[in-house]
Amino acid sequence: MPSRKKTGMFAAAFVTCACSFVFICVVLATQHWVSSKVHFSGTNSSVTVSLTYGLFSGTCEQLVDAGLLVPEKIFQVAANLSNTKAKSTVTAIIVILVLGLLVSLLSSGFTCTNAVSNPYQTFLGPIGVYTWNSLCGIFILIAMILFPVNIEGNGLSIELAHGCFSALQKYVKSEHTYGYSYWIMLLIIFLNIASIVIIYFYDHARYSKKKEQERPIENAPKDVILF
Repeated sequence: MPSRKKTGMFAAAFVTCACSFVFICVVLATQHWVSSKVHFSGTNSSVTVSLTYGLFSGTCEQLVDAGLLVPEKIFQVAANLSNTKAKSTVTAIIVILVLGLLVSLLSSGFTCTNAVSNPYQTFLGPIGVYTWNSLCGIFILIAMILFPVNIEGNGLSIELAHGCFSALQKYVKSEHTYGYSYWIMLLIIFLNIASIVIIYFYDHARYSKKKEQERPIENAPKDVILF
């Protein structure tokens, strides 16, 4: 059976890993990644398309000279994209997040196992926790980078605006505000770092104690040697 200290440390790491898993589910399920206002100019008026969307679906509405022209409607992201590059990047982000979800689940399993037992295999211990949490953090970071790149570089919001309203004319400019679904990923990265730090402190304390017990006898006091 593991010591109380080990159980407590790994239980704390399990909580952070489990929270990371739950938050990745939230990121995938919610559609508040970004809110965009895309401006177009026509012959007699200017048109603004407002969009709020995530990886799978979103809502859009069209305004002409500050007056509502078309009521808000729901759209599917994949169905509204004709740009292959933008569509591929969205798919890549989804795949990366699913991988992060699986890795987070593995990390939760490893920390839970160590909280209730002493695995014989080295990789099932702290090394495994370091590995899975690091991978999860890297996957989330890549997703955080790819999404704004897709918006700014591949014109994701512009493509979706054209998909919602085909009669739009000349593109002028766009404004983007990232929502809570996007920023939750930053929290997930911090949770992964927290898991690594917790296990590092446990591992470091265990290593220090082991080295203390293995000190050569010549370092012991003379009276102890004589005894």
